[in-house]
Amino acid sequence: MIKNKWGRTALVLSGFALFNTACAQVPPLSGQNYVAEERLVQNSTVLLNNAKYMVPLQKLEDLKIASVHFTNQYATTFDSLLNKYAKVQTFDGSAYSGGKSLSNLANDLKWYNTIILQVNDADLNNPELISFINTNQKVKNVIVAAFGNGTLLTKLNDVSVPVIWTERVSIVSASYAAQAIFGGVGITQKLTKTYSPVYSTGMGFTSQQTRLQYSVPEDVGIKTENLDGIDKIAREAISEHATPGCVVLVAKDGKVIFNKAYGYHTYDNVMPDKLTDIFDLASMTKISATTIEAMQLVDQGKLNVEGTLGDYIPLAVKSNKNDVKVREVLLHQAGFIPDIQSFEKVKPSDHSTDSSAAYPTRVSDHYFLRKDYYKDVMFPEMLNSPLKTRGQYVYSDVSMLFMQEVVENITAIPENVYVQQQFYTPLGMQTAGFLPLYRFSPTQIIPTENDQEYRHSLLDGYVHDPTAALKGGVAGHAGLFASANDVAILYQMLLNKGTYGGVQYFKPEVVDLFTTKQSPVSRRGLGFDRWDPIADRHYPSKLASDQTFGHTGFTGTCVWVDPKYKLVYIFLSNRVNPNVGSKLGSLNIRPRIQDVVYEAIGKGM
Repeated sequence: MIKNKWGRTALVLSGFALFNTACAQVPPLSGQNYVAEERLVQNSTVLLNNAKYMVPLQKLEDLKIASVHFTNQYATTFDSLLNKYAKVQTFDGSAYSGGKSLSNLANDLKWYNTIILQVNDADLNNPELISFINTNQKVKNVIVAAFGNGTLLTKLNDVSVPVIWTERVSIVSASYAAQAIFGGVGITQKLTKTYSPVYSTGMGFTSQQTRLQYSVPEDVGIKTENLDGIDKIAREAISEHATPGCVVLVAKDGKVIFNKAYGYHTYDNVMPDKLTDIFDLASMTKISATTIEAMQLVDQGKLNVEGTLGDYIPLAVKSNKNDVKVREVLLHQAGFIPDIQSFEKVKPSDHSTDSSAAYPTRVSDHYFLRKDYYKDVMFPEMLNSPLKTRGQYVYSDVSMLFMQEVVENITAIPENVYVQQQFYTPLGMQTAGFLPLYRFSPTQIIPTENDQEYRHSLLDGYVHDPTAALKGGVAGHAGLFASANDVAILYQMLLNKGTYGGVQYFKPEVVDLFTTKQSPVSRRGLGFDRWDPIADRHYPSKLASDQTFGHTGFTGTCVWVDPKYKLVYIFLSNRVNPNVGSKLGSLNIRPRIQDVVYEAIGKGM
């Protein structure tokens, strides 16, 4: 364990994905014992009264969820797992006292349309509770998670809301029930005996896993100790000043088996990194926003990768970009220059230290760009830029700036709004999005560079990339921020061939089109980076399979999906703090951690 200056634990137990550093909980069971208990829980958990298929919860974008507990000793675990899937507000029902206690609670739940109740046998002795359930179910979604001996079911005879019941009372059953509500685990069991005329032998509904599960390495045949090398490499990165901190997440077979935060926001060692922290994803934006939007438009028949920029961008028709194919753009083979605008090109009259109608574009706290700067200066520069290397692979941010123009012209919706509405919110990605300072405190966002040359401030919540910054923080190649858990959700959806939470975001053949090798001259897919066939490059790592796709980010991030191993690997860091450094790359931190995972898979149990 690493402790911060106040003695609080900054890391969770190696490999255990259920708990985050915020609550500093450590699971009491070893991996093997956890799996054994999980099997017992799985075999004793029954879903009742689910004729309307409320469980697992659907359409997360429409839900405002509250979780109420009374005397459940594992309520913290239960609520922590709920919050992996959606924002859930916790209420302590036992704090409401007096004759009208539950009426007061109902009043405080006014703004929530979905209520999850954790109950045990003792809780159900309160006659008000059944009335509370029946009253609220008339206007809200109500789900009951019941823990304890089956005789408690007799006290639920008069309710018709979904009940997830398990006779096991443990930290594992709390975790399992919470995940079942969101489809993190499926429920397959039926009642094996009759408890009342309402709850009799053979009753029970089944549900399927539709979202990520949170478990331990042993649950997928990996020994927890075989992942200890991740700790060693992460600490090496911090001690060598390759990055002040980082978060690592590993999901295999649809289960998050490792999620751990290391180090601090900055080298002053004041604020420890947490699993819920939000990182500047840099070029991961290319695939996590622009490309997935393009994929959906292709799936809908609104975008043709064989079409040209002239087909989709009116101002491109009279430029040398007119006949450039969308496919070429996505492959970085269009001949574009690598980048365009930088701060040194901005004239003094083009920016101000104060916001106004004339200077509305916020670049940082005290840097505001004049109105229509992108339209008047940056976009014309893109259109007038030369095509020097068409047909060759030249990695270019300009490619995704043009793709942003393409998708926005098709949808008539700003890219940041589109991906939020179509992907991040419905997927349950609570932190993902552009312009994070509009939604989150800077204390939850990992700072990047201390820019003393142009923006004269520590960049915390403002995009690091200069071109994206001059576009106001929303760009096709950079500007997306997210936590590791959010990134995992998005890429599990891709690993699932476009399906997550019971929703199909695009067809499997579209996922295959974009993520498999599509170039005769490079390793690239459409938008996606891929495994490199040149062996001595070991990219993205020595042991990654030839099916691997993903992307890295300049700020020190990466995501790699390996369908062969049903694996999602995520590394998030701020290696550019306080200044851009190269040690994260020279020490091979990201690929070495990735290979620890493959080696652990190979060793098995």
